Order: sequence, then C-alpha cells, then structure tokens
Amino acid sequence: MLATLQALGVAPSFSRPAVSNDNPYSESLFKTLKYRPAYPRRAFESLLAARQWVGIFVQWYNEEHRHSAINFVTPVERHAGLDTALLEKRAIVYEAAKNRCPERWSGAEIGNRFSLCT
Repeated sequence: MLATLQALGVAPSFSRPAVSNDNPYSESLFKTLKYRPAYPRRAFESLLAARQWVGIFVQWYNEEHRHSAINFVTPVERHAGLDTALLEKRAIVYEAAKNRCPERWSGAEIGNRFSLCT
C-alpha cells in the first residue's frame, strides 16, 4: 500500500505528536462528505473535476452547514465571532415559543404536544 501511495505521489500522513484523536475527526468529515446528496455515484472524470467538487463541498461545509458540535452554527459564524449573537437570538425565540405554548416544552404529556398553538 505504501509503495502504491508513493508511486501516485501521495505522502502518508501521521497524527500530530501526542494527539490520539485525529482519526475520529477525519472520519466524521468523510461521513458528512459521503452522505451529501451531491456525492458522486461514479468516479470523477478528472482530477480537476474532483478538485472542483471538493471545493464546492468545503464552501458548503464551512459557510452553510450548521454543525451540531458547535451549537448548530457554521464554522464561519463561529470563527468570525457571530455565534454569540446568533445563539442569544435563538434563546429569545425559544423562550417566546415556550411562553406561547408551554405544553409543547414540558416533560408532562398535556394533550397533543405536536398541535399548533394559537
């Protein structure tokens, strides 16, 4: 395998020193990539086509995809410091919804919790 990688010009990567959790992050990213509706069913026609597809994926992943591990904000929002205001606004919206229709938010089953509140 190593010889094949070297013949293709691919350098093997190694985890950072004393960091044992690199692999789960890369596996998670790859799963996200594979489960995209636009993930190709066939091999790319060329290296350029593959690079273009990955470029579009990376743009979506960083600028549109809301990540559960960072409170459903995008990485761009998080790195730009916009997440604090977004999360505060979200908390206000949730609080208003709870006040308008509290039975949907309680642990006790009161009526149909999926009914629309008026």
